[in-house]
Amino acid sequence: MQRLSAARLGDLLAGDLRAFGGPSTIEPLAGRIRAEQVSIVLRNTLLGMVANILNAATLVMAVWGSPDQTKAIVWASGIIVAAGFVGLRARSSFRSVKPRSVSRRTTQNLVRNAFLFGTWWGALPILFFSGATSAAQVVITCLSAGMIAGGAASFCTIPIAAIAYTLPIFVGSAVAIVRVGDAVNLPVAILMVSYAITLFRAVLAHASEFTQRFLLQAESENAIRRDVLTSLPNRFSFNERLESALLDAKQFDRHFALLLFDLNNFDEVNDRFGRTMADALLVEVAARLRKSTRESDGIARLEGGEFAIIAAREIRPDQIRSLAKQIIDVMPAPFLIEGREIYCKASIGIALAPTDGLDANQLLRCVDTALYRAKTRGAGSIQFFSASDDEAAVRRHALGRDLASALVNDQLWLVFQPFLDLGSDRIRGFEALLRWQHPTLGPISPSEFIPIAEETGLIHSIGYWVVKTACLAAARWPRDLRVSVNLSVVQLKNKALLDGIVVALAEAGLEPRRLEVEITETVLISNFEETISFLQSLVSLSVTVALDDFGTGYSSLTYLRKLPLSRLKIDRSFVQDMLTDADCDAIVRSLVKLAHELRIEVTAEGVETPEQLDYLRCVRCDEAQGYLIGKPVPIGDIPGITAKPCSAA
Repeated sequence: MQRLSAARLGDLLAGDLRAFGGPSTIEPLAGRIRAEQVSIVLRNTLLGMVANILNAATLVMAVWGSPDQTKAIVWASGIIVAAGFVGLRARSSFRSVKPRSVSRRTTQNLVRNAFLFGTWWGALPILFFSGATSAAQVVITCLSAGMIAGGAASFCTIPIAAIAYTLPIFVGSAVAIVRVGDAVNLPVAILMVSYAITLFRAVLAHASEFTQRFLLQAESENAIRRDVLTSLPNRFSFNERLESALLDAKQFDRHFALLLFDLNNFDEVNDRFGRTMADALLVEVAARLRKSTRESDGIARLEGGEFAIIAAREIRPDQIRSLAKQIIDVMPAPFLIEGREIYCKASIGIALAPTDGLDANQLLRCVDTALYRAKTRGAGSIQFFSASDDEAAVRRHALGRDLASALVNDQLWLVFQPFLDLGSDRIRGFEALLRWQHPTLGPISPSEFIPIAEETGLIHSIGYWVVKTACLAAARWPRDLRVSVNLSVVQLKNKALLDGIVVALAEAGLEPRRLEVEITETVLISNFEETISFLQSLVSLSVTVALDDFGTGYSSLTYLRKLPLSRLKIDRSFVQDMLTDADCDAIVRSLVKLAHELRIEVTAEGVETPEQLDYLRCVRCDEAQGYLIGKPVPIGDIPGITAKPCSAA
């Protein structure tokens, strides 16, 4: 009980309004309210201390020449010295930067000082009123009333401070009135009580209104800084915290780490399952992030499936890597959303301050670059920023800029890799593969420039050019040869893709059955229903569809059952090891048998040895593709390849 009472007294002295029926607040919001209250008091303090000095001098003049003259000088000197000291300190504090939060102790000290000043002024009527002349009594009465009113106004946002200041003056005045014993003082006493009640109610009403207004403002600011979906801080709040952390790093040499967390397949989930389930997924991801991070780590949701974490404690690289791994490790477990299990793939990029920069834009660029490298290395990757990353980012930006003009400047061209029919040992067609010869950097790998094309949106114009050029090339081949082109996830999101294919076929005069489009399971995962609709439209035109890299995903059998496929391509990883690995052997045999039962032809990728080719014939695979059959060649070499029997046969 004693501890409880002490705690309540501490709350009261710290400015808590619950004792007066006002709104309750919790830390750290209460600290922000106290900061505003103290700021208002400091704003009024200098003027109040000047009033203290002038009133003290007025008293000395009122009793000058009386027996109380010396006593008045001593009393006034105490007020003048104390007021001068407090006024100068208040002036200095007010000129400094206002703190965002103020401790309970600061407010308690303010209440104590208010009580000391009030007690000193409360001694005024006790010491001088009874022995003073009528004129001096009027002055003392006016001074007491004025200090009561002025004190209440100065501490109007902190009722307990107003009480601490004014109550001793009221008590002193009451004692003086009783000691005089004049009948006229009874109505004065009644007037004083009424005055005290009215004044206190006004102070309390003002303080409550101030606190309520501040709470509403804080709630509004909080809403602006909060992500509506996850209730985490949003980008606006994150930017504020990042700037604050950078300021601390500059002023106090404090280090911190910035982690950028991204759900690699969030767009795929959004496209496949819809906005509602994607939003529910983000809520669950945010919950896991909260559980896997420390209380001191500042988490924010930036956009989409991207989150940022500012870690300002235990920031050695090994500690930060451990934190990042802890986050990554909680993500593979399936998320149960509306009865469905959804799996997420995540990556994390990390930048360190001040090592990687003391500017927000620079640090964000560094962590974004680190995240990009993490994503290219696959799900679950954690990458710190390094100088080589910076060079890679500069190169990627330059390639993105140059890629925009590569088509116009004839820097892009196609090479064609043949398919061998294992039944007739004849070439059945070619896969069109894109190449880029940069004027200064030389050959650029498709694995490097295709992602750039997808990020910049150039993939749509480049993709149409590939389809059109491939169709024009195939139109000059024998009519039993087909041409195959690859379509990416980004291309399939373009509503104009189907029209572009129709136009390319018409302009080239190529029969639709001789065009084959290749898609990967990644394309299907991103937007299954719309992809089915698109592929069915292609099939209705007689364009054939192949599923590339088959066997590397987790939903392949579903695709075989639901998609209008003409062909599947067994991934090279199985073909290369099928003669030495029993598991790969079983997979190749099973896939060929399953595809044939579904009336789908099979092409094996990555064939490099005669033994692999003979084995594929034994398991009745339909086609083979690889360096043994033929390397990718320019369009001019194709007539020579089709005119002679295949050397691999």
